[in-house]
Amino acid sequence: MEEERTPTTDELREILAKLGLPGITDEAIHAFTVEEDGGAYAVWRIDAGSGSYVLKRAKAFELETYRCFFRDKKPYAPAFYGSCAFDGTEYFLMEYCPGEDLRRCEREKLRKALDALIEMQDEFWQREELYGSALTLEQSLVGVENRGRYLGSKRLEEVYAAFVRIYQTTPRTLCHDDLLPFNLLIGERAVLIDWEYGGLLPYPTSFARLIAHGREEEGAFFYMTREDRNFAIQYYYDGLIKKHGIPYAEYRRTLDYFLFYEYCEWVMLGNRYDNRSYERYGYYLKLAEELAAKLLLQRNDKESK
Repeated sequence: MEEERTPTTDELREILAKLGLPGITDEAIHAFTVEEDGGAYAVWRIDAGSGSYVLKRAKAFELETYRCFFRDKKPYAPAFYGSCAFDGTEYFLMEYCPGEDLRRCEREKLRKALDALIEMQDEFWQREELYGSALTLEQSLVGVENRGRYLGSKRLEEVYAAFVRIYQTTPRTLCHDDLLPFNLLIGERAVLIDWEYGGLLPYPTSFARLIAHGREEEGAFFYMTREDRNFAIQYYYDGLIKKHGIPYAEYRRTLDYFLFYEYCEWVMLGNRYDNRSYERYGYYLKLAEELAAKLLLQRNDKESK
């Protein structure tokens, strides 16, 4: 697919005028870059007399997510100020939220991030009237099932098939389907950003992605200690899952399947694109195999009783 052209500064000013911010100068427009590689990113901070804003080119389900779930201001997401079409593409204006991401996890930042996730998911827990909004379970299931086709192991495939069944029956709430640690901004409050894929999905979807990729090595792209990970698992249960009547043992078993799904992402990428020498492939393959063995043992113990 051909990459969309980045608007010129004059075109950005035209877009901003349509969104109610006329007279913006060149000096007031600041482009963001991609966290992973520093590349171009169709997102800009706009400094205006009335304050700072973020202008973004909408992708995938992002605009629908804001319109469906965040039209009214929410403490856990940037405020939505409107959208417009320009040159066949949708752009939208939202609140600028200063803060740090969670790539280097610290306990107080982690607590704020979990509080935001818990508040959001409690508000939208099992809201069946919204199941067809933005990214649906049926749409997400296409990508979920595709990942399972490239695991290269009967054991992994067996556990993955069980995960697919669990994915379709787990209680749903509003989830950010790519809640990696750089998709949070934590200042006075924590907000979830980059909602390209959001919808009413199985409740562990966001939480599992948030904690699955933290590593304890200094210099890791996502740094999280084992103690902080264990803290998060208990805090999330106590703050949300327990409230909705799910026993702890069931929660931990379900979470393990969703962590297994996260580990399988890099297994799939290595097998599909013949890149098994990549460090992440070996790292995640080991995690996936260990967790698969644990889950199979639990299943066999349960069946033998």
